[in-house]
Amino acid sequence: MKLDAVFPPMPTPFAGGEVDAGAIGRNVEAWARTGLGGIVALGSNGEAPLLDEDESDRVIGEARARLPEDRTLIAGTGRESTRATIAASTRAARLGADAVLVRTPSYFRGSMTAEAFVRHYTAVADACPAPVLLYNYPAVTGVNLAADVVGRLSQHPNIAGVKETGSDTAQVMSYISAARAGFAVIAGSAPTFYPSLCAGACGGILAAACVVPDVCVRIFEHARAGRHAEARDLQARLAPLARLVTTVYGVAGLKAAMDLVGLAGGEPRAPLLPASTDAIAQIRLGLEALQSPAIPRA
Repeated sequence: MKLDAVFPPMPTPFAGGEVDAGAIGRNVEAWARTGLGGIVALGSNGEAPLLDEDESDRVIGEARARLPEDRTLIAGTGRESTRATIAASTRAARLGADAVLVRTPSYFRGSMTAEAFVRHYTAVADACPAPVLLYNYPAVTGVNLAADVVGRLSQHPNIAGVKETGSDTAQVMSYISAARAGFAVIAGSAPTFYPSLCAGACGGILAAACVVPDVCVRIFEHARAGRHAEARDLQARLAPLARLVTTVYGVAGLKAAMDLVGLAGGEPRAPLLPASTDAIAQIRLGLEALQSPAIPRA
């Protein structure tokens, strides 16, 4: 399993209100023709909390069927209870996921202490047939995995890394300092991807990689090769579009951007609203300003 790469957090396309398996397959095949290291299914951009369990399994199965075996499939399996997370993680592994991405439980956020997180993730890692990746996204969950918790959990033989979805590179550095050697710290914010790589992140799970994978991969390759001026230039050019498809317009904006580059995005599932005409116009201008070719059509 390769984690030192760039991954797109795949949105889930719908047709007539149902998961569109054919569109998933076409998108995955298009991404597989780029330099991406694989895909992430059922992350936040995959609208995972809005899918039923059987739909989630269908998304994983279809993604695995269309993704080459030498590319890594990461499946989001976080649920609010430890029991449900173990069940989802076990199913994902059996469906072919190479690793599972487990967001922090957060509904009872006041009770989500360091010890609660350690017990939760330890139980999941003990039971899951696939390696576990911790998933920290405080802007959505309202809870944060502290560096000492990540350090403790990194000692578990079946916990392979952490995705940090935030713009705080100091937290990336604190995770790297606290964790065991070889533990993967993965950046989850495209606007700060290059600084995160400089801080020691091994790769990225980036919404922008769904629409401009070539740019994201080139930033990664330039940074790894020490070509920092080139990486900084591309990062500066990427940041405006990355913000439009994340913090500004969210899932709806990302799906609209996918439609604009010839992939299957479509509308999000209610209660999320589709991108407005003005939003789509801004995203189109962002794509044009970046002057990056669209990824190959399926």
